[in-house]
Amino acid sequence: MKNITYICAFVLALFATSCSDDEDNIDFINDVNPPSNISALFTITQDNSGLVTIAPKGEGVGTYMVDFGDGTSDAAEVAVGNSVEHSYTEGVYDVTITGVGVTGKTTSTVMPLTVSFIAPENFMVNIAQTTGDTFSIDVSASADYETYFAVWFGDVEDEEPTAFMEGETITHTYAAVGTYTVTVVAYSGGAATVSYTQEVVIANPLLLPITFENTTLSYEFSDFGGVASSVVANPDISGINLSATVGQSIKTAGAEVWGGTLLTLGDPIDFSTNQMFRVKTWSPIAGATVKLKVENLADGNIAYEVDQTTTVANEWEYLTFDFSGIDTAQEYSKVVIFFDFGNNGAGDTFYFDDVYLTDGAAPKILPLTFESTTLDYGYGDFGNAYASKVANPDMTGLNTSDNVTKVTKVVGAETWAGTAILLTEPIDFTTYQKVKVKVWSPQAGIPVLFKMENASNSAIATELSVNTTVSNQWEELVFDFTGIDNNNAYQNVVLFFDFGTAGTGTDYYFDDVELTN
Repeated sequence: MKNITYICAFVLALFATSCSDDEDNIDFINDVNPPSNISALFTITQDNSGLVTIAPKGEGVGTYMVDFGDGTSDAAEVAVGNSVEHSYTEGVYDVTITGVGVTGKTTSTVMPLTVSFIAPENFMVNIAQTTGDTFSIDVSASADYETYFAVWFGDVEDEEPTAFMEGETITHTYAAVGTYTVTVVAYSGGAATVSYTQEVVIANPLLLPITFENTTLSYEFSDFGGVASSVVANPDISGINLSATVGQSIKTAGAEVWGGTLLTLGDPIDFSTNQMFRVKTWSPIAGATVKLKVENLADGNIAYEVDQTTTVANEWEYLTFDFSGIDTAQEYSKVVIFFDFGNNGAGDTFYFDDVYLTDGAAPKILPLTFESTTLDYGYGDFGNAYASKVANPDMTGLNTSDNVTKVTKVVGAETWAGTAILLTEPIDFTTYQKVKVKVWSPQAGIPVLFKMENASNSAIATELSVNTTVSNQWEELVFDFTGIDNNNAYQNVVLFFDFGTAGTGTDYYFDDVELTN
């Protein structure tokens, strides 16, 4: 009982004391100092992400408030000993650190923060000529710490740059030949950049084959002996020559017996594989001598020439010139042609076109009629489809020709099985841009896919699909390639029957592949 009495007395005394000293206690709290020595440690991630770690420091702090100074978010509360992360764009910021004491008193300090991005590193730029297009280039780039790239192609005054990302390829086409400075800049997301420049030479040299269809080329004839030559519209779009433009040589009245014209190529002729020239000619005279000659660029005495004779008048024909005896150790960059060689000029006009270097085999061009007894059509079968030249199994209706091509799509053949024919020269779409094909199918409503490819790069291709409408009889399918890019030099003709369906052992036939409008 005595201990309980003592405890109660102590509590009552303490209570009495506390009640009498409230104002003293408040004064004590007010006397506690506010936080001091407020600062922060900034750690900036060096990856151009703009990520900054802010670690506040101070004395007498219960918690911190951090105002990031970029206006993007509210102030963040940070416990003592902790840090906070924030992403900035490149720039200078005033970061406010406020220390809050246990009594609620605060102390703030403003600390400058500079966020700057490092320049991109390992900068690699690839500038290459676009395949099959002498006037276009492809540009791509890669770098570490980059945000994006921009390219100036150097052909336009006050040019606006073209932006692109890593992994992209930008293609640009120049309007004219010349030397251009291409500049590629890698951006870091801020002021730090790195640039690369390269001179690009856009040249369009005259090379074999000579077709007279390239509007960007300058066909500079060097005439001599009273001959006048130029590029003109084809006066006779028929037969083997459906080109829009051709070369014309007028052997004026009284022209020398050796009068002719010359074209200089951009590179020496490569005779390592083929040593036969094939030229389309049109002459008003049958039996006229046509001389074809090649010369060294610097020394006209280093030369080789071959004569041929026209066999028809007022129509196109092929003349083949055998240069197999030429000295291939020499270089030849000039092509010279003489019409009606050995006779003085009588004012006659001659035309020539499509000067090709070949192996001497009969030309395999459109139209494909499969009636030649000497031509090797060289079917390129794939996917377990098999093609061959056969007798026409149904000489009725619109196809009474003797020979056609049969395509067998064997049981289990791939859905994409078909056959291809590589032509001797690219198809000329300057006049006609539709292709018609006679087909025979045992099924109506199946898709026939007609595809054309560049001989050197199968990725350069175009295709159209047309369905058959009848069964067990011949019909003509038309594939409309209006607007086709003739510069792509489509030379490989590919046909797929019942495209998209596996083979069932069915035979299909086609014939008379030709250009039309």
